[in-house]
Amino acid sequence: MPKVSSVIVPYAAYLRVYEPLVAFPDEERAHWTRYARRPDRPSYQDELRRSLADLLPTPPVAVPVHESADAFVTEVDGVVCVCPWRTRLRGWQALGEVAEDFPEPVLDALIPPVVRRQSAQDYERWLERNPDARPWIRTATWQVPINWFVLVSDTEREYEEGGEDEGAAAPVLRYRTPMVQARRRVARGLRALREAVDEGPLVDGLVDVGRWLEEFHPRSLVELDYGGLVHALPAGELAADHSAADVAEGIEALRHGDGATAGAAYGRLVERWRAVRDRRSAN
Repeated sequence: MPKVSSVIVPYAAYLRVYEPLVAFPDEERAHWTRYARRPDRPSYQDELRRSLADLLPTPPVAVPVHESADAFVTEVDGVVCVCPWRTRLRGWQALGEVAEDFPEPVLDALIPPVVRRQSAQDYERWLERNPDARPWIRTATWQVPINWFVLVSDTEREYEEGGEDEGAAAPVLRYRTPMVQARRRVARGLRALREAVDEGPLVDGLVDVGRWLEEFHPRSLVELDYGGLVHALPAGELAADHSAADVAEGIEALRHGDGATAGAAYGRLVERWRAVRDRRSAN
């Protein structure tokens, strides 16, 4: 069996919400309070490695049998906030979307139909008992959806170059913003877009992510993390990537009726992310 612990799993970006402990029911709050004190909490890569491990058996385990009791933890102004992994729920949701990415023969080879059917039935039964469930993490492969950049500002950009030697830390590119700011930017962005363009995927995506954010505590933290996409972008391109600034410039231009500036900003975004998706086809 391959040594999954040595694998760096690339090419996925994440939108995460960290909620303060007060947002959780008593029993779950007690669990996360104890968990946050652990000195050996798993990392982002550990979450991905565990997911890969489930795909190694035959047939693969498309969705974990038990829900994860792990979370990412951070501190905001002295307040402990957690982002539960909820890998089982996210696995079900991803399984429902994967058919859009692969032709059916390829999908059948990756995840046999009987496994997919059983997982879908399990999910339906689980939803009957948990109708209000929602994930704290959204995932996008080979791209960062443009609507995610609406939530953040270029001033919140955090970039760490990473090392060149084998075993050195990977680059990091992420944005972190308070929930109230993210919601405010969604509202302003929607107003500008709806006044300037017809309804379409960009508006629909922003509406969807805005509704998702409304599910969380107002003192939460929102994080947009390039995750494994840092491995799909050359270092120079990654350092020069200011997609959030491009999105903000485009929305501001639309607000002032400047279609030319908005079009130029959108063109830079499309070209940048088309280049990343082209690397997917090359692989």
